Amino acid sequence: MAADPLTAAVSDRICKHMNDDHTAAVLAYARHYGGITAARQARMLAVGPESMRLEVDGSPIDVPFDHALQDSDDAHRTLVAMLRALPQEAGPAS
Repeated sequence: MAADPLTAAVSDRICKHMNDDHTAAVLAYARHYGGITAARQARMLAVGPESMRLEVDGSPIDVPFDHALQDSDDAHRTLVAMLRALPQEAGPAS
């Protein structure tokens, strides 16, 4: 199956999945890649080619990717790789 282009609808689908099923991972992105080590809550708002937008404790932040995402498969691989690259103690609990 071909990957979907990284449209607004695909971004919404990714965000819904992450916010519903991987809240600890989203918080880990905010703490490690967003530099907000004391973050208590985080939601993924959007995924674009250059960055993901998170809402962290009520404020929006952008977390840049290390390359421009090409499609939904690239977004998935990149988000997983970012989690795997976290120090063990910073990783998600779920």
